[in-house]
Amino acid sequence: MSAVPARRWRRLREPGIRGHEAAAGWLFLAPVIVILGVFLALPILMALWVSVSDWNGNGSPLGANAHFVGLDNYRHLLTEPGLDQNNFGTSLRNNFYYVLLVVPIQTAVALFLAVLVNRRVRGVGFFRTAFYFPSVTSSVAITVLFLFLFSPTGAINKLLSYIGVNGPAWFFDPRGIFHIWLGNLGVSTPPSGLVSGTFLGVSYWDWLAGPSVALCVFIVMAVFTTSGTFMLLFLAALQNIDDSVNEAAELDGATEWRKFRYITVPMIRPTIFTIVTLGIIGTWQIFDQIYVGTKGSPLNTTLTPAFLSFNASFNSNEWGVGAALAFILFGIIVLFTILTRLATRDRDAIRKSRRFWRFPGGASVASGGPR
Repeated sequence: MSAVPARRWRRLREPGIRGHEAAAGWLFLAPVIVILGVFLALPILMALWVSVSDWNGNGSPLGANAHFVGLDNYRHLLTEPGLDQNNFGTSLRNNFYYVLLVVPIQTAVALFLAVLVNRRVRGVGFFRTAFYFPSVTSSVAITVLFLFLFSPTGAINKLLSYIGVNGPAWFFDPRGIFHIWLGNLGVSTPPSGLVSGTFLGVSYWDWLAGPSVALCVFIVMAVFTTSGTFMLLFLAALQNIDDSVNEAAELDGATEWRKFRYITVPMIRPTIFTIVTLGIIGTWQIFDQIYVGTKGSPLNTTLTPAFLSFNASFNSNEWGVGAALAFILFGIIVLFTILTRLATRDRDAIRKSRRFWRFPGGASVASGGPR
């Protein structure tokens, strides 16, 4: 191997940014670092300390009223049978079905709306504004509106009565929709194994109940209020696709569906990942609609981990349990985000990256797979 010239060694050893330039950069970043440290990092560290302490809300969490208890708050929720564990398991079940239904539906509806308003037709600006308007409306106002619409004597049940359907008492019906369907199919007695077995204090049969009728109203509300925002993200991605790509596909005889499936969807994959990730984060953090609407009733079938954390902290003064709930919820969101990333990544790029190892000199070595 030939020796590297001394001049090249000096160039490699020189720092990328000179000392005074780096100092100026850190000086400009200092205000942001201080703000993030005071209002983001410090509260997170304080909450982490509260989650491993027995602080009851009196005095300072760093004072003599708080004592270190380790992982007792986490064990209390995850392993100790009781009311707290049952409420935690119930909230997870409710929120899981909420995420499972809201995220794919709102993503599909947002993409459908974006495709509609991406056309150059007359009055398209009005429809873009109309579809986006619910997203900028107060969630409290939307929740109060839905409380009126879905009340037993509200407009929804009135419309259903015109077609001969007796609408349910939406916000007062705790039955799971899967249990209702099974009952209509003649399954009135659940299997004993599903009733006796439990996970996080909730029986397997209740885990399979599905979202309650009351929770279905919040699912409809979430799709109604968030699809407009995600529509704008999809619209920006669609408008970033060069028209020549679709024109070339048309010359090859591709139908609209094939263009959408094999051209549009792969090209907006990063946007899909972003929207699904934002949807997962938002749906696992649902709080204000539950607080304004039902506060977890009926029979805890609209209870969510975020509201349970608030209730444990501010109403029951179990601040350690409330903080532990918040960090468990954070872990769940991170896990689902990673799974979403793995599900939406570009598999062709992964194959190429695994196939070759590239070196600075330009040479490449196959790492496996066909050549």
